[in-house]
Amino acid sequence: MSNPQAKALAQACSEAMHANDHAAQAMGIEIVEVGPGYAKLQMTVRKDMLNGHNMSHGGFLFAMADTAFAHACNSYNRVTVASGCNIDYIAPGFEGDRLTAVATERQRKGRTGVYDVTVLNQNEEELAYFRGKSYQIKGTLVPEELESA
Repeated sequence: MSNPQAKALAQACSEAMHANDHAAQAMGIEIVEVGPGYAKLQMTVRKDMLNGHNMSHGGFLFAMADTAFAHACNSYNRVTVASGCNIDYIAPGFEGDRLTAVATERQRKGRTGVYDVTVLNQNEEELAYFRGKSYQIKGTLVPEELESA
């Protein structure tokens, strides 16, 4: 990351958002790295996250990818929500797997953006591909004076 100020703002936004994200906290999602338009999060699949086939429930993979998407698209200190998203499941996760979700901004113009998220296991095997479309609404995550600090 070549702009330390932009990275610091992205981290502050991510921390502020995570502090209020009780669902992500309950799932054990951890923030590994964030930057403008980028987020890397991790989570361990627990027994209570398994479906009837003893595989990670798709809803948890979706929630993890959606959380990474949220951290990436809110990294500019403008409250941004999903206007649509989809996911393709490639392979299952299992109890004890350490999952990583990497969100990358593909396009951002005006109030809209497109972000891709890949969910991988600890062996770097891809489990899911998520694409989210974002829409910026009113508000900020941290005080605006932090943008120029």
